Amino acid sequence: MEKLNSISTVNSTVGVHESVTDKQATWKEYLAISKTGIVMSNLITAFAGLYLASHYTGTTLAADPLTALLAMLGTAFIIAGASVLNNYIDRDIDHLMERTKERPTVNGQLSGRQTLTYGLVLAILGTLFLSMTTLTAAVIGFSGLLIYVVLYSMWTKRTTTLNTIVGSFSGAVPPLIGWAAIDPGLHPIAWTLFLIMFMWQPPHFLALAMKRADEYRAAGIPMLPVVAGFAVTKRQIIWYVAALIPVSLLVADFGIIYTVSAVLLGGGWLVLGLSGLRAKDDVKWARQMFVYSLNYLTVLFVLMIVVHMI
Repeated sequence: MEKLNSISTVNSTVGVHESVTDKQATWKEYLAISKTGIVMSNLITAFAGLYLASHYTGTTLAADPLTALLAMLGTAFIIAGASVLNNYIDRDIDHLMERTKERPTVNGQLSGRQTLTYGLVLAILGTLFLSMTTLTAAVIGFSGLLIYVVLYSMWTKRTTTLNTIVGSFSGAVPPLIGWAAIDPGLHPIAWTLFLIMFMWQPPHFLALAMKRADEYRAAGIPMLPVVAGFAVTKRQIIWYVAALIPVSLLVADFGIIYTVSAVLLGGGWLVLGLSGLRAKDDVKWARQMFVYSLNYLTVLFVLMIVVHMI
């Protein structure tokens, strides 16, 4: 009952700010809920798909810079829109988590109406931009948005530990969008990029969930570490990292530099993961795994681009 009362108090507080923030909100608040860090990291993978598609179809991005620009803008707007709509949906629980309790959607700087409107505008603009490249790119982008907002944020995030897997589908679409903007036929390489992204996300987000287990528990979100404990979560992370290594080698024809680098990157992550079986500080280990996952993704996809420039 006390929890319900606290939520009611927060919602009432947000309601009090509705009329004020409708006039006082600044671009900084809107930028904050757009999750620019997530947008930028995903744009790297989207650009990899875009660049590789141009390479394997015998064209160049310089030959059609407008398509490249529209693809990147569309992807950025779709991802930002999904993030904003996620903020809108999670307003009732964000105040329970340390890392989200100061979001503009929680502290009254942005009203629910402003947040929803902004998220929908971004999503619509993103879809329109992508449709100006190819219809396939627009369909993939919009599908990723629906999966993240409806299947993940509105449903599985609060009901099952499988939420991480569901979210992985939407998180894996950026390279597909980039490729489809050039080649709507989607070469097998495009699907390999999607699979790499899909396999990368569970260990990345499960490590984050371990770091924030107490917060997720307080918010009633059934993340795997909360429901099954750290030991089970660590084993799941290790299995995903181990499976990612051969998946990353499905594009071994990218050359020896890529292949060796992918093995070393994946092997290093796996060694770090296995060390967690004996780790005394699980949260510290999870933090190291999380940071490594970010570096892994960035280096791997940048490397894909670089080896095709040589």
